[in-house]
Amino acid sequence: MARTGSRTIFFGGLFMPLVTSTEMFKKAYAGGYAIGAFNVNNMEMIQAIVEAADECKSPVILQVSAGARKYANPVYLKHLVQAAVETTNIPIVMHLDHGADFDICKASIDGGFTSVMIDASSKPWEENIALTKKVVEYAHDHGVVVEAELGKLAGVEDDVKVEAHDALFTSPDEVEEFTQRTGIDSLAIAIGTSHGAYKFKPGQDPKLRLDILEEVGKRLPGFPIVLHGASSVPQDKVAIVNQYGGHMPDAIGIPESELQKAAKMAVCKINIDSDLRVSFTAAIRKHFAEHPDHFDPRQYLGDARVMMKEMVKHKIINVLGSANKA
Repeated sequence: MARTGSRTIFFGGLFMPLVTSTEMFKKAYAGGYAIGAFNVNNMEMIQAIVEAADECKSPVILQVSAGARKYANPVYLKHLVQAAVETTNIPIVMHLDHGADFDICKASIDGGFTSVMIDASSKPWEENIALTKKVVEYAHDHGVVVEAELGKLAGVEDDVKVEAHDALFTSPDEVEEFTQRTGIDSLAIAIGTSHGAYKFKPGQDPKLRLDILEEVGKRLPGFPIVLHGASSVPQDKVAIVNQYGGHMPDAIGIPESELQKAAKMAVCKINIDSDLRVSFTAAIRKHFAEHPDHFDPRQYLGDARVMMKEMVKHKIINVLGSANKA
């Protein structure tokens, strides 16, 4: 049973809806803020993200990458997300991140996801359009929204690997035709963000091509734009990792001031993954160093959950601007 803007799934004796991002993005665009799309891999991560969003009264997008599908199994993740929906009162989207082909997108739609991304950005223009349109038609028939990508981001994230010399900025001249011919609901663009924790070399002055974003906004007024690879790689957390035995030299991300500017423009969704991983790992390394006798996973994973939750709250309040928007 589906409803407009939501998917109603019978779970635990109650009807618990996961929503699509449609209304979220309309409000975000009009309000000059962005929704955080946080990658999830296990229970503690989902708890940290959703508890932070709930306390901030912020809508949130929980997204599942190819690596998460392999690690946790999408069925496990779906029910963990359903548990989050059941224990909170905020709008939650379950999103497939970087769907590589139609079959993965279809399986996710059939499995209860409310949003999917088809990433055919590495394919020729007409192939990208054809594959994206095929996913859109199936998704819309099932009440699910679709994100696609133009341009290619450098960096590494799970199965997504693009060398710096192959990265391409999105051309504003292409966005109108692409969105019209495919029927997508949101568009990921390349304006200088990058996947992973090593986005820039030391000494570089990381800047986003906000001029491209501004032009895309003019070409697609009111249309929600997405930023991938938007982690800032907080240096205080990197320092904790390195202090307690880690080795993350020259890990540099996108300045939060740049993301704040983008969120006030056409960007309605900002993807954050590496910042969560670094926070999670920093807490675990610190815990083991301070408590070498501990072996109960609840002890060190509990600390990791707390540090990740603090990171998510910081992003919602200070970067995304989505607090009190649920």
